[in-house]
Amino acid sequence: MACSTKKCRLLWSIGIILLILGAIGAYVGWYKFFREEPQPDWVTSTPEMRFKYGSIGAENDAGIPYWIFYVLPRMFPEKLPGPGGYASLGVPWEQGQELPVGFTKKVIGFPRVGNNCAVCHTTSYRSTKDEYPTLVTAGPAHTTDVEAFFRYLVDCARDPRFTPDNIMNEINLVTKLDWIDKLAYRFLIIPITKKRLLEREQQFAWIYRKDFPDWGRGRDDAMNLTKYFMIKAKMDDTYGPTDMPSVWNLQKYQPEKGMRMNLAGDSHDAYSVIMDSALGLLGAAPKNNNVFLKQVDWLHDYLGKLPPPKYPFPINQELAAQGKTVFDQQCATCHASAKTGIPLPLAEIGTDKGRLESWNKEAAIKANKVVQKMGLKRKGLVEETLIGYNVPFLDGIWLRAPYLHNGSIPNLRELLTAPNERTAIFYRGYDLYDQDNVGFIAQGEDAQRTGSKQDASQRGNSNQGHDFGTSLPENDKKSLIEYLKTL
Repeated sequence: MACSTKKCRLLWSIGIILLILGAIGAYVGWYKFFREEPQPDWVTSTPEMRFKYGSIGAENDAGIPYWIFYVLPRMFPEKLPGPGGYASLGVPWEQGQELPVGFTKKVIGFPRVGNNCAVCHTTSYRSTKDEYPTLVTAGPAHTTDVEAFFRYLVDCARDPRFTPDNIMNEINLVTKLDWIDKLAYRFLIIPITKKRLLEREQQFAWIYRKDFPDWGRGRDDAMNLTKYFMIKAKMDDTYGPTDMPSVWNLQKYQPEKGMRMNLAGDSHDAYSVIMDSALGLLGAAPKNNNVFLKQVDWLHDYLGKLPPPKYPFPINQELAAQGKTVFDQQCATCHASAKTGIPLPLAEIGTDKGRLESWNKEAAIKANKVVQKMGLKRKGLVEETLIGYNVPFLDGIWLRAPYLHNGSIPNLRELLTAPNERTAIFYRGYDLYDQDNVGFIAQGEDAQRTGSKQDASQRGNSNQGHDFGTSLPENDKKSLIEYLKTL
């Protein structure tokens, strides 16, 4: 039966109103949860700023809502390594900046905090205690306790105080959200954040094992991170802590000459390492492959051309010239030859084997398949059994302490000391530079208070091996160290 004109108009009006309300609701939903705003211009004002604070897309799946990130240290200070909020993690933090280096802020519906490559690859050093730290991009983040940060987020989420009521009470003390944002945080953002963080608990189970020592400042367990996050492997008994590497001057690696990347030569080239590292930070497949690849291309170009930092303190040039002769006779056969950038068998170098045991051919095959399914192309991980550790280039070696792949030797002078005479216990993560020994101050009250304990007797921490140059006369060692400052 046809409706009356009056009734039809009413139904038509109701339909129009519902459509309008639906459109408004869809727009509000998009605006509050999915709209993506570019970062401020200052972030991309220079390549250095972009490297330190520029988003690589990690805010989408791995990001923490900004206001939750902001109030966590107020709610759970006891779960951090010490006083000072996130600064207690040892992260480099520039004066006037809202977030530490390597932490990015981007609006995707609402402000979110993610990480970029700088979180593991920015070095800080001081020449005196009262000096403001000098930051060097692309250097190893020797002060940052990444494991403590991972644990902190999970531990907060596990705490019964992590509730919408409690978190909203803290947020309301520091900012005024509009009523839609308040509802969104209370009923969606906070519960979803807790759920996501608790999902990480199982993947991070191995960093809670009592039989594994802490990584400590400036280290991670890179290949186990890849296993448990990228290929969802079942937890095994391997443990391979490694020092954060420097990533400057990556163009020096030439795959066509057989050179490989990563500490154990488990990746083919710099492009693959950058892509895989970025995927690890994203925690999921990129939202847009083209946008993601542009970020990888930029990083590849920037880090490929970035020169190593020059030694900033006085150098005895006459002594350094003598040291070059010693280097050419004693060190160049590995560190300035066809062997450089190529794995040296473990039997020849004799260092800790934990890093090698934490990765294998089967894991590489699975990881490569995961990346392929994302529609991303790169040479990828080496699908072979690993035999040893890459012979490193020595550019910027003065700023890459502690030494060996697991950071078990505090300075260059100790690296030239017989293995049985090396310091078994020191403290890593203090940024006061040791000009005499070439490294960082690793003993004393300040180092102990600021740093984390490195004990060579613990698993993965052996300081044995690499006895090359340890039998040199003392004068030759002294001149060699002086020369190494110039590289």
